[in-house]
Amino acid sequence: MSQKSRQHIRRKVKALAALIVAAFTCPTPLRSQQDDDVIRTNTELVVLNVTVTDKAGQYVPSLHLSDFTIFEDGKPVPAEVISSFSVYESPFASAVLLDTSGSMENRLSLARSAAIRFLDRLRDEDVAAVYKFDSKVEQVQEFSGGRDLAPMAYGVKAAGLTTLNDAIVDAARALATRPEKRKAIVVLSDGMDTFSKSSADKAVESALAIGASIYTVDMSATDGNASRNQQSASILKGFAEKSGGRFVATPGGPALRDAFASIAEELGHQYTIAFRPLNEKRDGKWHKLEVKTSRSDLIVRSRKAYRAPKG
Repeated sequence: MSQKSRQHIRRKVKALAALIVAAFTCPTPLRSQQDDDVIRTNTELVVLNVTVTDKAGQYVPSLHLSDFTIFEDGKPVPAEVISSFSVYESPFASAVLLDTSGSMENRLSLARSAAIRFLDRLRDEDVAAVYKFDSKVEQVQEFSGGRDLAPMAYGVKAAGLTTLNDAIVDAARALATRPEKRKAIVVLSDGMDTFSKSSADKAVESALAIGASIYTVDMSATDGNASRNQQSASILKGFAEKSGGRFVATPGGPALRDAFASIAEELGHQYTIAFRPLNEKRDGKWHKLEVKTSRSDLIVRSRKAYRAPKG
């Protein structure tokens, strides 16, 4: 090969190398559905699924990224670190947790019917798995787009102690493997954990770590034990409020049916915002989050914290 040919090849190699470097180092602009300009980055991101309603409880569509302000540890997150913003009805993955412990004996049939109602309201692109929990946690239905409750769920009897916290941890672990950005854990329980190895804090942290909202339905409201009901409601409210989900107190019947219809609808009508954290330390610590809108008449729900990676 001549000297001239070798030089020509070297110039081509250098030009190709330059193109490859540029492709991996230059940010790629990404335009959202609302025409808000954002920049896609390859760093670890915090994903927020945000529910916005008016004071009447109606979902509010057509908000722009400029209508939101995110606060991390009290500091506003600047627009340049927002990676993506979407308002379309993207698919979600959910895990339905059905309390089958002894304390649910008189309410198990009602809870099972509620789970069926939830599955029935899912859209074609959504997936759900179903778990039962008593003294242990057991999956009775794999993640799928199926709308019928697995036959195994109909043979379940109420017995044993309650591993509510462990059930949430297991559901979060399963949801972590799902590709959907929007994730939810739906709990039907009387709220009294009696046998978990995990604490309530650990359960919330597991959900927050994967960006999953916890929706809790207080089945204890169907009996007359006021003191026990109050304690149950407090536990279930805590899970929902800390994760950006919703607590439902229902006496059952039509109210329970309507509650599950609204949860499924809410999961399909959320804003999703991803941003690069202001805290750049990989310290493994929790950082507070808050989302506000420019309109004071709206109610905003989203997760309350994220955990920085460690190492």
